[in-house]
Amino acid sequence: MYQEAAIILALLCLSSNVVVSAPIRDGLLPNGNFEMGPKPSQLKGSIIKGRTAVPNWDITGFVEYIKAGQRQEDMVLVVPEGASAVRLGNEASISQKITVQSGRLYSITFSAARTCAQDERLNISVTHESGVIPIQTMYGSDGWDSYSWAFKAGGPEIEIRVHNPGHEEDPACGPLIDAVAIKALFPPRFIGNNLIKNGNFEEGPYVFPTAKWGVLIPPFIEDDNSPLPGWIIESLKAVKYVDKAHFAVPEGHRAIELVAGKESAISQIVRTSLNQFYALTFNVGDARDTCEGPMIVEAFAGRSKIMVDYVSKGKGGFTQGKLVFKAVSTRTRVTFLSTFYHMKSDHSGSLCGPVIDDVRLVAIRKLM
Repeated sequence: MYQEAAIILALLCLSSNVVVSAPIRDGLLPNGNFEMGPKPSQLKGSIIKGRTAVPNWDITGFVEYIKAGQRQEDMVLVVPEGASAVRLGNEASISQKITVQSGRLYSITFSAARTCAQDERLNISVTHESGVIPIQTMYGSDGWDSYSWAFKAGGPEIEIRVHNPGHEEDPACGPLIDAVAIKALFPPRFIGNNLIKNGNFEEGPYVFPTAKWGVLIPPFIEDDNSPLPGWIIESLKAVKYVDKAHFAVPEGHRAIELVAGKESAISQIVRTSLNQFYALTFNVGDARDTCEGPMIVEAFAGRSKIMVDYVSKGKGGFTQGKLVFKAVSTRTRVTFLSTFYHMKSDHSGSLCGPVIDDVRLVAIRKLM
């Protein structure tokens, strides 16, 4: 009898292990870089045959398995992570189900490259919400950009889907996708007497250790969740999340690069006391990414504004800006944008701009 009870208990535990799995860890999704590919019998040239031909992924529509160095007419296709990637044709998609912590904020990071279509965009979604990411503008010098998108988990199991809504005459003109990763984000909090949350930008999307091009945070004006906790990307273009391993960062390990002039802005709404004086301080510099020349960052706090000049030699460095103002409301919007457009001096035509970091807002007793 005891032996039978032990067997039943073991079977129940085994069944429980099958049904309930631990939430996924930060980093690449299973086979997130597509290094495990279809069997030769599941390929017709580069076209994938079979919905589950790529391990861990579910495929619909015209999807190609691309190897690094593969040629398309006179163009060489580049793969950012490892040796393989996938290309999504018209209305094609890839998806994967994962276990997460219900109610937790997560950020998805993935790399994408445009091939021959001009007006390319991607729909990225989870089970209960979605967003559109335009990829017409390339910011990286290598033909690739990494993008981020955030969501709040509505349940313990979700399905992540990347979909190409394009309608090109040539289905092989779709975008290349590689290196899909996830990161759990912590709610922003106040540090000391600083009224700005996540002012040093340390909390943000997953950054690939080998990616030297940073991570773009597209504008999501209507979205409740941001890959940059505490901040709103309040502009028509993306901002770039840069890390100390590949860029010059004024403070800590992360910063924001304003890569599209006045079309690239970040803001945060903070609680203030009416008629109270405040001092807003922040660092302005360059990311050591060959972005050279005179730069100006405009900072707004309520009705007040300051323009901070910085002359970049493209080799790193920064200066501090300071704006003292009197609050005219119990809610004050703090905004940063770049006055000018800038391009890298490496002849790649890539957009770049000034770096913002270490943003602090503190109450002061009187006007200084």
